[in-house]
Amino acid sequence: MAATLDARVETTDRLGATDLDAVTRLVEAATEADGLHPLSEHVMLHLRYGGEGLARHLLVFAHGEGEPERLAAYAHLDPTDAVEGSSAEIVVHPQLRRHGVGQLLVHSLEQASPDQRLRLWAHGQLVGARAMAASLGYERARELWQMRRLLYAPLPVVDLPAGYTVRTFTPGADDESWLAVNAEAFAHHPEQGSWDADDLHLRMAEPWFDPTGFLVLDAPDGTMAGFHWMKVHGGDHDGPLVAGPHAHEGHGHDPIGEVYVVGLAPGHQGRHLGRALTLAGLHHLRQLGLPQAMLYVDADNSAAIRTYTSLGFTRWDVDAMFARPRRRAALPDVHPPVTPSGA
Repeated sequence: MAATLDARVETTDRLGATDLDAVTRLVEAATEADGLHPLSEHVMLHLRYGGEGLARHLLVFAHGEGEPERLAAYAHLDPTDAVEGSSAEIVVHPQLRRHGVGQLLVHSLEQASPDQRLRLWAHGQLVGARAMAASLGYERARELWQMRRLLYAPLPVVDLPAGYTVRTFTPGADDESWLAVNAEAFAHHPEQGSWDADDLHLRMAEPWFDPTGFLVLDAPDGTMAGFHWMKVHGGDHDGPLVAGPHAHEGHGHDPIGEVYVVGLAPGHQGRHLGRALTLAGLHHLRQLGLPQAMLYVDADNSAAIRTYTSLGFTRWDVDAMFARPRRRAALPDVHPPVTPSGA
């Protein structure tokens, strides 16, 4: 690949079939090269189904001298958080990294953000992504830990207080109750707590969804007190789970169970029910024959980390969000080797 590229940036609120196919292939190439998925579930759902009307897709098309133009990078811009500022996720083709494509894309994202503020997610401990963020004046603002534990190791028994029972989620019948409990449990969490019926149903339509892996905790009075929703994803290679409902493309790893989300209604917190629900889910994942379980948790959520550590989880990887310090007004003077088309 030539040292200098000609590049152009396109911005759109919805991808056509051709661009969607190109972005999908770009994501697959990055997943294969890095061993992890470069975009979050939220962004992948938006790619496939559309999403918030304000969200934007940015695409960088580039070519070297005598080479055909191709998609070099993609970014998803979410400008809906007026308090913290826009957030973005970026993926650059492995063959086109270290040519200034990522820097060009970040500058375009800053211009596309309503107030020019931007927060950047970097998934995993990829040195190049973090170095680029630092070179552009971004500092780490938030960490999301990925924790894992072996399911072959012994699991404590599930100990529930008298009157509480665990069952599986019933699609349709439990939807409204679950949405209410989820909103209460995550009232402090703007991403999870704001889910509506469309958000729920989009995930229920995904290939990985399995109601037997969606546990509901009923209180003694029969109302929903909490839940533990699990995923089984990975398994891109031949194996016993590939043909089943748990196969999930594009993760770049063998099958693994995920503690997707555990929530308790506020009136039922403080009784160790979250621990019991988590254990019930781990027993379910073990019964499926899975070797490992994983979960994501904010690095500053010390109470949750203590609970998960007591259940045998250890930190495996870290996703980080980067932002510019608010005191800094001027953008750094960066001159990437990419030449925007028409310049």
